Amino acid sequence: MLVADAYLGNVERDRDLAERVERESVVRVTVGDDERRRSRFRTTSDDGRDVGVVVGRTLDAGDVLDADGTPVVVDLAAVEAMVVPVGSLAPPAAVQLGHAVGNRHWTIAVRGDDLLVRATDARDRMEAEVTPFLTRDATVRYESVSPGRFDDAPAPHDHGSDAGDPHRHGGADAQAHSHGDHQHDGDEHSHGDRDHGTRATDRPENGNGGVDG
Repeated sequence: MLVADAYLGNVERDRDLAERVERESVVRVTVGDDERRRSRFRTTSDDGRDVGVVVGRTLDAGDVLDADGTPVVVDLAAVEAMVVPVGSLAPPAAVQLGHAVGNRHWTIAVRGDDLLVRATDARDRMEAEVTPFLTRDATVRYESVSPGRFDDAPAPHDHGSDAGDPHRHGGADAQAHSHGDHQHDGDEHSHGDRDHGTRATDRPENGNGGVDG
């Protein structure tokens, strides 16, 4: 098994590394969104080889790892996103849309005039939340995107004793909203599919250099 245990850089940001990847024989691995956030995991390369990854960092598309002299190039498995056109929305509608999306605690990103929403529910349910605020000619569509697109999504927030105070969910300027109209009862709550910076810290229990099987 190849064990990739050193981070070399990213081909999008390091020209020399990109040239090295072009001229050398490399191993490519396609990593899911959950895996890429783990400090160690075991996977299979695109050509069928067993690969252990032990780097202690969240991986991005184009990252290059070292496995005893062999470059291991990371690709990310795509995720589905609902694409909501928001460029023509009037400010009041944009605020209402942001409020609706924020109340669902969806993971979002902004790309030009489009709001990208990580698809985590049935399409008809998600569309029912956003279409009331769109213009008549607006069409919601779906795309496969890199999970890295959502890496700048909002950080978690603490409701604590001030659950009624307005707070921002980021992503789009108009998406601040208040939680004064619904109750969280002081309990911690989940933000859905997104892991907000929590990294697995599994203890090695096998003979694969700490790589989980």
